[in-house]
Formats: sequence, structure tokens, C-alpha cells
Amino acid sequence: MRIAYLECFSGISGDMFLGALLDCGVSAELFTRTVEALGVEAKLEISRVQRSGISAVKLDVVIAGEKELPREEFLEKNEHHHREHDHEHSDHIHEHSHHDHQHDHEHSAQGHSHHRGLKEIRQIINKAAISESAKQRAIRIFETLGAAEAKIHNTDIEKIHFHEVGAIDAIVDITCAAVGSEALGVDEIICSPLNVGGGMVKCAHGTIPIPAPATLELLKNAPIYSGEIQKELVTPTGAAIVNVLARRFTSFPKMKTEKIGYGAGTRDFKDFPNVLRMTVGESSDENKVLAPEETITILEANVDDMTPQVFGYVMDRVLQEGALDVFATPVQMKKNRLAMLLTVLCYPEDAQRLTQLIFAETTTIGVRTRQEQRTRLARRHLSVTTKWGEVRMKLANLNGSISNYAPEYEDCRLIAEQQRVPLKTVMQEAMKVYLERETPERNNG
Repeated sequence: MRIAYLECFSGISGDMFLGALLDCGVSAELFTRTVEALGVEAKLEISRVQRSGISAVKLDVVIAGEKELPREEFLEKNEHHHREHDHEHSDHIHEHSHHDHQHDHEHSAQGHSHHRGLKEIRQIINKAAISESAKQRAIRIFETLGAAEAKIHNTDIEKIHFHEVGAIDAIVDITCAAVGSEALGVDEIICSPLNVGGGMVKCAHGTIPIPAPATLELLKNAPIYSGEIQKELVTPTGAAIVNVLARRFTSFPKMKTEKIGYGAGTRDFKDFPNVLRMTVGESSDENKVLAPEETITILEANVDDMTPQVFGYVMDRVLQEGALDVFATPVQMKKNRLAMLLTVLCYPEDAQRLTQLIFAETTTIGVRTRQEQRTRLARRHLSVTTKWGEVRMKLANLNGSISNYAPEYEDCRLIAEQQRVPLKTVMQEAMKVYLERETPERNNG
């Protein structure tokens, strides 16, 4: 099984994760295209830097000509800016909770902070021309982050305005993390214990302990510790990425190393490497066959008085809003009424929101809810090049071998529409190229 191992001896932030992905071979062009697809006013600057003698990739999200700063440096700079300009709204500075993206660029550039709610962030990501799986992963990271913030502030997740995480650089970080982790082509991401740093840090709301409350909430059940560096090392964004993408936490696993990448943080500590190390290779743990079990929520509703067009719209909507899957089953109800059973699979934290959506968009007057355990085969994507363009193949792993493979429908559909060739022809060509790539001896048979 192909795995990626994250060593968080200097914590983790969004930009460190992206830098490590780039150093492990993920295309910089892919990140550039992702930013363009988001339609936000941002650009990426990628460089190679030294951190305690280790060469690492540094990725900066640049907005209005400004790069990100650590939390306390941004606040100090912002306070100085307001003192110089005697800004009448200086009491309304909001901190941005990224480790290396802790500020709202729009605030710096325009003199006011533009905050985005979860609904707006979902819309931005859903409109982007990226894979549906990457969209769902990015939205889930934001929702996980929002749930932690909502708990800390004792409010509803939909009321969170992401003043700490909703700036453009956070959207770029999280979406690129989702796209890049998919492009990495691994079955599983594993994480080490995390060095969270320590001490206290001044922010817009006062002085808070490190790890920040939202960070600690996100790292529940993860092994953490505080080392010699008493600074904020794990950010809420970094913690949310680990929370969603990492399947388990352990010491360095048995593996055959293929690629090693280093992502640099902004700070350059004396005699301490401020980097995230990512190691990619084949696991030698033969007993690791299935992904761990996970708890999901099943939502069900009987619908007997709604047109098929509206029903199809509802199915599309729940998928856009983060459902894992949705399907419809014909049923016969009391008094011989024909109806459809709507079934939605989702993560528990999304259940309430999706239930509200079902009530709003359908004619049902009741939604049933239950928890179930599911075990999934490890899955990854691998791109193949057809005569019309690239198509991602979805691969499922069982006992260290590929047990199932299929071309991604959306990739094939897009090519079929653009090149005006039958969809089935594109899918057949993708399968052919994949099989020839994996078993070249077939051509000699």
C-alpha cells in the first residue's frame, strides 16, 4: 500500500503542507490552476529556502502584494499601521489564525476586514473547476475548522463568519491541500505526534495560550507534545488538514521510501529546522489491508408527492453541500402509495445541516437518522494520458494489490463534450491506456 508519512517535529501549517507536497513531486502548475479555478485575487510564489541547513520548498500566497506573517508579527504590524494612520476602526482588527497565513490581506490592503461565512466559502469551492472529490475534501476541512471555532465561541457553525480562517489565503491553502493530496496518489496519509509549541501569544482578542483553543479542539485524540520552541507551531488550519486527511497517528511506519519532501515555515529558528517532512513510499505492513472503520450518519426520508425533476435537484444539492453519497429507492407506502426513499450518507457533523436542507427542499415531514460503521478499501487516483487529454483513474487497494479501477466519470465527460467523441469511447481509451501502463507485457502477448 502506498502511503505518505508526515513528520510534525516543527508542527504543521497550510503552507508547510503545500511546500512538502511540491517537494514530493506535486506539480506547481496544478496549484496555480487551482488558484485560477477559485477565481480569487491571489497568486503563489514558490521558492527554495534553507531551514537549519535543510533545503525546503517555501510557498507564499500573495494578495495585494503582501505575503503572510506569523500571528504576533501581523498584529504588531497592523497596530503600528493604525497608530500611524490614526484609523478610527482600530478596535476591530481581527486576527487570522494561520501559522504563516495569520492575517486578512483584504484588511491590510483596503483598511477593512472582509469576512466570509461557510455558505460563501462552499459556493467559491463548488464553483471551482476541480474534481468533486477534492471539492468535498476541501469543504470538509473548512467545516471541521468551523465546527471547532463554533464550539470555542459557543455558537452555531453556520453563524461562524471565519474572521480567523475565511480570508483568501486560507481558501487557497485548504483547496490546494485537498487537490494536492489527491494528486499525490497515496492510499493513506499517516501522521507523527505533533509538536504544538508553547507559551502565550497576543492576538486581537487578547492573550491566548498555545496551542490556540481551536487548534487543541481539532487535535483531540491525536498525540501532541510541547518541545523547546515556545511559539505557535500548529495552526488551526494545519490541525484541520491533519484532522481530515490523516488516517492514523504513529511513529515512523515500516515502508520502502521513494520520495522525501520538506515544506518550510516562515520563521527561521536558530538551530531548529522549521520544516514539515513528508515521506512517500510503499508500506511493508502486510497486515494493513483496510482503512480504519469510521462512523457515518444515514439520513432517510420517504417522498411521495414530488416531481422527478425536483428530486434530482435535491440529490445534486445534498452532494454539493458535502454528503458522501445519495441514492433513491422506489418504495410502496401505506394505502398503496408509490414513493421514493431518499437516502443520504454523511459525516456526523454534517447531519443537522443536511437534515435542514432535506426539509427545505423536499415535501417530506420526517427524516430518520442513524449511525453506522463503514470500512472502506484504501483508494487513490492515478492520471493517465489519452489521445484527448488526461483522465484520472480511481484505484482501490486490497491486500497490497489493485482490486478495482475505473476512470473518473467527470474527467471523461468533460473530454467527450469538448472533443465531441462518445463518452464510452473516452472511458474505454482511458482503461486501455491504464492497463497498458500497468502491464506493458500485454502488448507483447
